[in-house]
Amino acid sequence: MTTVTPFIWFVDGAKEAAEYYVSLFDDARILWVQEFPPGPMASNVYTLAFDLQGTTYFAINGGPDIRPSMAFSFFIEVDNQPEIDRLWDALLKDGGEPSQCGWLTDRWGQAWQVVPKQMWEWYGSGDTEAVNRTVQAMFTMQKLDLPKLQAAYDG
Repeated sequence: MTTVTPFIWFVDGAKEAAEYYVSLFDDARILWVQEFPPGPMASNVYTLAFDLQGTTYFAINGGPDIRPSMAFSFFIEVDNQPEIDRLWDALLKDGGEPSQCGWLTDRWGQAWQVVPKQMWEWYGSGDTEAVNRTVQAMFTMQKLDLPKLQAAYDG
């Protein structure tokens, strides 16, 4: 059997980041942690694996020359505005940076998208005008505002 698993680069703080991520979601856990061999980096984590709601992620300390990028992001689909607010605020805590259209970067440099599940219903509806209104409303937002997006879709 072949398995495809997302692989994440961290400079430092992979264990701290993974512990924080698993605290935010039900059905999430750290699977294992491997530290550097004894030596000057003995206190740093080399690799680890964690599970978020059934998806396993491997993380590695890539050293100072490798940085996370927006090329890989966690994509979170949520049911309601309170869940958008909770995750958005938690991921920005202690130094994260908001971006546009539901994107943000957490304090470890990892990119996230926090998006309402309804977006896919809207996009698949076949109502091009409603979808365009929704997308235009989304372009004005950092954290997505579900009631405003619904109002834009409804026209």
